[in-house]
Amino acid sequence: MLRGDEFLSSPPRKAVRFGGTLPDILLKYGQGDTTDYELLKHQLSDPDIKDAQIINWLHEFRASVTYLTKDFDQLVSLLLKLPWLRRSREVVEEYLGFLGNLVSAQTVHLRPCLRMIVSQFVPPRITIREDDVDISDSDDDDENLSENFNTCHRALQTVVRYVPSTLQFLMPILVESFPFINKSERTLECYVHNLLRVTVYLPTLRLQILELIVEKLLKLDVSTPQQDIEDAEEAANNSDSVEKSAEEGLFAMEEDEERKGNKVVSSSSERMAHPLAERLDILMTILFSYIKDVCHVDGKLDINKTKDLYRDLVSVFDKLILPTHASCHVQYFMFYICSFKLGFAEAFLDHLWKKLRDPNNPSVIRQTAGSYIGSFLARAKFIPVVTVKACLDLLVNWMHKYIDNQDTGANAYCDVALHGPFYSTCQAAFYTLIFRHKQLLDGNLRKGLSYLQSLNFERIVMCQLNPLKICIPSVVNLFAAIKGIYTFSSKIIDPFYQFWEELSAEDLENLKKPIKRGTSEDEDDDFLKGETPQNDGVVEIAPNSYESNTRNCYVQYPQ
Repeated sequence: MLRGDEFLSSPPRKAVRFGGTLPDILLKYGQGDTTDYELLKHQLSDPDIKDAQIINWLHEFRASVTYLTKDFDQLVSLLLKLPWLRRSREVVEEYLGFLGNLVSAQTVHLRPCLRMIVSQFVPPRITIREDDVDISDSDDDDENLSENFNTCHRALQTVVRYVPSTLQFLMPILVESFPFINKSERTLECYVHNLLRVTVYLPTLRLQILELIVEKLLKLDVSTPQQDIEDAEEAANNSDSVEKSAEEGLFAMEEDEERKGNKVVSSSSERMAHPLAERLDILMTILFSYIKDVCHVDGKLDINKTKDLYRDLVSVFDKLILPTHASCHVQYFMFYICSFKLGFAEAFLDHLWKKLRDPNNPSVIRQTAGSYIGSFLARAKFIPVVTVKACLDLLVNWMHKYIDNQDTGANAYCDVALHGPFYSTCQAAFYTLIFRHKQLLDGNLRKGLSYLQSLNFERIVMCQLNPLKICIPSVVNLFAAIKGIYTFSSKIIDPFYQFWEELSAEDLENLKKPIKRGTSEDEDDDFLKGETPQNDGVVEIAPNSYESNTRNCYVQYPQ
């Protein structure tokens, strides 16, 4: 059997049809004689058409593509509707040859051909009715689904090979063909998976495809409030129904889960109780798998490939994640790729820092960048304490310089509209301290306390800008631990995720011992004055205009 380029370049077999050859039928149609033409259309649309009939017709159409002008778009439409994917190998190969011949000779049919191929990126639709209600959706039991997808990608590559300008027409079709979020999980999963496969052989489309996928994920994310997810999980856990209890899922990254080393002991089921959360969880897992596969070759990290993907993902993050309010989970794709190597984490922190400090950026973008800095430093286990300290130094020094410039002027009063980025930086530093203070104090408690004292948080919290009024009601609430953490894909993220750890009783006693300013490092520190986060506290915002002006960007910390 001929295959690939050898097949596509081979001459079609000759075949004799009723009423003359295919060109005769098309010419007679142009002259007003439609009898044979209508009979041809009837044969092509016959649901019981045989493989041999399809092959014979495709032979003739391959030899007659020059006649298939725009005047015959209805006939081409019928050819594109032929059930070629689920036929014999001979039909599939003949059809691929026909597609190549058609698009190279008649580019007017390029878009319909692309739409036909992309429409096969999801499982076939089956008709199901229950009590006169149409609940039709994808056929998840198709055993040949994987092979069919492979063939679709062969078809797309064939078209691209014959028509290099395909790329400019393909992307809009990929966008318009994206399934609605209420489609089955399997439909969404297959479409996203196939989109990502396209980026492998059409790398120039990767950035646009990643933007498309993340945009759709964000719509799912913001349509699924975290409280709704938690309520659904709680309802499932409290239910006596076996079916409902089986829906406990990956979101349960709670602080009080039983842990053995770094391993989370979680529910035996991985399904989310909330249907949209389950869809989002599945699609995020696919994206994580794609990131891992692209960045690793033979199990080893490929730095150059990772750099290229990192740049694309940062671009997506800037364009879609930073401006989006109430995103809780999608942003973890940056968390994940940065976990591969410290250099990427440090590059991302530097990128966020430049966003925060640049006065030309919109205030809300600067504030959100500050939130991500705090969350990233606090939560990423793979960021060492030396990097945490370096970032804290940057944040705190910037805050002190800001106070130097603003604390005595006409704007030296508490106003988020004027000082939003400053308050964001304050909360980033405070939030980092919540989760990292034990590591900062580890090894040499007095030296660690001396370092914290050198940051001079007293000046920051006591300045005229009054960050505590904006960020939180009190220092105790600020330093409160966040409980009830829910996140996606815990098996992937959990090994890199920093959870809250309380100080020991001995550490608390040491914190209460006073130390005078300017004394040696071997004396005790009164920095926290014995005040420590309580394990049942919640980071909140004081009820004022700050919440509406910042779109809750601090309440919605990326957990």
